[in-house]
Amino acid sequence: MCKNKLLFLSILVIVAILFGACTTTAEPVAEKLKIAFIYIGQPGDLGYTYEHERGRLMLEEALGDQIETITVPDVPEGPDAEKAIRDVVEAGAKVVFTTSFGYMDPTAIVAAEYPDVIFEHCSGYVTADNMATYFGRIYQPRYLAGLVAGSMTTDNFIGYVGAFPIPEVIRGINAFTLGAKAVNPDVEVHVVWTNTWYDPVLEREAAQALLDEGADIIAQHQDTTEPQKAAQEAGKLSVGYDSDMAQFVGDTVLTSPMWNWGEYYISTVQTILDGTWETHQYWGGLADNVVMLADFSPRVPEDVKNLVETEKEKLIDGTWDVFCGPIADQEGNIMVAEGECMSDADMLGLNWFVDGVVGTIPAEE
Repeated sequence: MCKNKLLFLSILVIVAILFGACTTTAEPVAEKLKIAFIYIGQPGDLGYTYEHERGRLMLEEALGDQIETITVPDVPEGPDAEKAIRDVVEAGAKVVFTTSFGYMDPTAIVAAEYPDVIFEHCSGYVTADNMATYFGRIYQPRYLAGLVAGSMTTDNFIGYVGAFPIPEVIRGINAFTLGAKAVNPDVEVHVVWTNTWYDPVLEREAAQALLDEGADIIAQHQDTTEPQKAAQEAGKLSVGYDSDMAQFVGDTVLTSPMWNWGEYYISTVQTILDGTWETHQYWGGLADNVVMLADFSPRVPEDVKNLVETEKEKLIDGTWDVFCGPIADQEGNIMVAEGECMSDADMLGLNWFVDGVVGTIPAEE
């Protein structure tokens, strides 16, 4: 009996030791950082929202063991955006990326209500202790795309479908035109406004109107592939935007200035996880790989490709930038003198067209 009793007690001691070891070494499961993305359209637009979604997926792949992401698509700019942003915060989001210019004021309003939540707004200029802005120098690959279009137009009539007459869009039109005129002084870039970021029907109609007027290449600042499709169906060429639109439309798309948001999302979220995030105004370019030029269509000649690569290297190494003079406006007035370059502040507030653009900038109401 004594031996049995001692054996029983020994077993109890061993079990207790093992149980204690398990309970003392087990760590609690860390709660994942919840991150929300507010989208103006659907990822299926194959353009703007598609690229933000691609960036989110890259973020998930890189940091998925530490984060959880949610998306809210088709959120109109204005009061509806404020509600959508507030809803994701109430649902537990500690980081919110609002991905369209018109979300700026709603983001700022909600950020003031939730100082412990981090907000990142794409393309705006309002910041706070818990609200930053981010965008890319997409005007750099737009200039490069202009070199391609200016080299390949046969009628010297390029159509440009523009969303809203705001500095971001005006800056892109100007950069594209400067590129086109650098290789073809006779080219004209005709602008039609849609006053929408995302409306496939209106985008196609605007492109078709430009094609009917004689455009042989269509460019755009819109969110879908409809202008490119309209050009293809008319037997004409195009330049895409946001994503590599050739993969969805075909080789009539000569190239596309495009976004690579994954680079930014991964690095930014990592600073949040590390506890080093601070408010900022990010505006990265080709050197940061946050903007890029898509692969060329087989239709683009080798000499044009070589020219673009040469100019691209200048932009990457910082020896030159797009808005360096001399630059004239539509009336021929020198707006940037030779040897001078526009400041970031001037570029961010750009409200005039360069020589070569045919169209007007509607006055603010």
